[in-house]
Amino acid sequence: MDYAEGLFLGTYWSDTDFENRRHTELFALYGILTTMILLLVYWSGRTFMGIGIFSTADKVVLIGLSVLNPLLCFSYYRMPLWGRICVLLVKLYKAYLVMNLTVCLILPRITVKTGGIKDFIVDYLNSTLETYTERFAAGGGSFSTVMGVLAGGIHVVLTAALIIVALVVIPGLAVIVFKAAQYIYDFIIDRLILRRVFKYKR
Repeated sequence: MDYAEGLFLGTYWSDTDFENRRHTELFALYGILTTMILLLVYWSGRTFMGIGIFSTADKVVLIGLSVLNPLLCFSYYRMPLWGRICVLLVKLYKAYLVMNLTVCLILPRITVKTGGIKDFIVDYLNSTLETYTERFAAGGGSFSTVMGVLAGGIHVVLTAALIIVALVVIPGLAVIVFKAAQYIYDFIIDRLILRRVFKYKR
């Protein structure tokens, strides 16, 4: 329960030691999970559990939950157990909406169609190897072709590795940006409104 509270309430509102620990594995797991869903939606051309289409209603709900977040989190520890569970479920749904938004922002930027992936990869490999082969051939030497192919192969492998890393890191960064914005908003609302209305100190 403490872990869920720290995860969903965030570092500002949680009274657990969640914020004092590093959670790099969460960053990686979220990126991997988002990437898997993204690739599934991309490859199948269908939504997965509603992820893949971010409607106007989803936007309204996400904005509404973000605006109400300080009040929900402030009230959490003053609620009975069933109320706390409801808040955590709401926060879980909010996390789902953020993931859906992330997928829907990345998906349109993948310009290669599923049917053309094979041709795209083959063309990229050929053009890269030709570029490096010609570059080394201009310098002469009996091993110029071999060196060109080797350098081109290394270039392709590094590019593929960077793409994989980006697919994991970008969704994680999107969540960090969203959480940072939510943290700033919560801080402002707490200091300017909640503390003055409810007369409490944290």
